[in-house]
Amino acid sequence: MRSKVKLSTWCKIMTAIVSAVVLAAFCYAEIPFVKYLVVGVFIVLCLTALLYMPLSISVENGTLNINRPLRVKSIPLSSIESVKLFAPTKADKRICGSGGWFGYYGWFHEPSIGRYFAYYGNASDCFLVRLTDGKKYLLGCENPKEIADALIQHTN
Repeated sequence: MRSKVKLSTWCKIMTAIVSAVVLAAFCYAEIPFVKYLVVGVFIVLCLTALLYMPLSISVENGTLNINRPLRVKSIPLSSIESVKLFAPTKADKRICGSGGWFGYYGWFHEPSIGRYFAYYGNASDCFLVRLTDGKKYLLGCENPKEIADALIQHTN
């Protein structure tokens, strides 16, 4: 079972604005060092997105997979303790990660659940996965209930 990650309107706007600002900074920079610095920052942003932005979530062959452009993050179903639908609130704080550049990914903190790692595109499409080792992942995709139900079936 596989479900795509759909980016929210905010993510699309944030990605366009950041890209436009970086492009404008490059075009208007007159000092060569500044141009190189802007290119360097843009390369780092793009590499980060390629390493972490979620494309889809899948459950197959005994694993929960977070499919990203350059890597797949696999979590064995046997290490999943619980799964529930969960949407981040306004009290959610980003510790280190993206708050809209090609999605939401990285470390966040939510008062009700503590620190977690996020991979989602739209806050209303999320579910929380708790592992037996205490790690928490907030994942999001187009069909969060179906994926959560599939995980619950496999973990019981």
